[in-house]
Amino acid sequence: MAAPRKPQAKKLKFELTKSAVAGIGIIVFCLFLWMFLLGVWAGQSLLMPSFEKKSLVAEEQGTAVGPLVIRAEKKAKKTE
Repeated sequence: MAAPRKPQAKKLKFELTKSAVAGIGIIVFCLFLWMFLLGVWAGQSLLMPSFEKKSLVAEEQGTAVGPLVIRAEKKAKKTE
C-alpha cells in the first residue's frame, strides 16, 4: 500500500528589482529617522521644566517675589 501524499504548501515568493529594494530602504530609513526625532522631541519636552512666568506673593508683606533660581557656584581652587 502506498503512503498518502502530503499536500505541498504553496510558497510565497517576492521578486523585487534593485530600485524597488532601494526605495523600500529609503522609506524605512525615513520612518526610523522620524521616530528618532519624535523621541528626542518628546524626551526633551518631558525632561525640561516648563518656564512659566509666575510670581509668588508673600502673604504677610504683600510683595511680589521673583521666580526662585538656584545657581551653581564654582569651587575656588586650593593653592598650596
